[in-house]
Amino acid sequence: MNQYYTYILECADKSFYVGCTNNLERRLEQHNNSKCGAHYTKIRRPVILKYSETFETLKEARQRETELKGWRREKKMSLFN
Repeated sequence: MNQYYTYILECADKSFYVGCTNNLERRLEQHNNSKCGAHYTKIRRPVILKYSETFETLKEARQRETELKGWRREKKMSLFN
């Protein structure tokens, strides 16, 4: 059974990046070291995983990603502070 993750990264410039994946470790490695990482994080390395949630379907993970992207910085911080 697959698991999907929605996550929040904190970038070197203290901004946040929200994404989703089916392999959190691999994706974090990509964000920090690979050319496959998102452009946003490539120019703001290193990034640190601040928060993640697990879902059974990609649809649920993407819905949560969309929800979190709409939140203000302070509300995102309330998840992990």
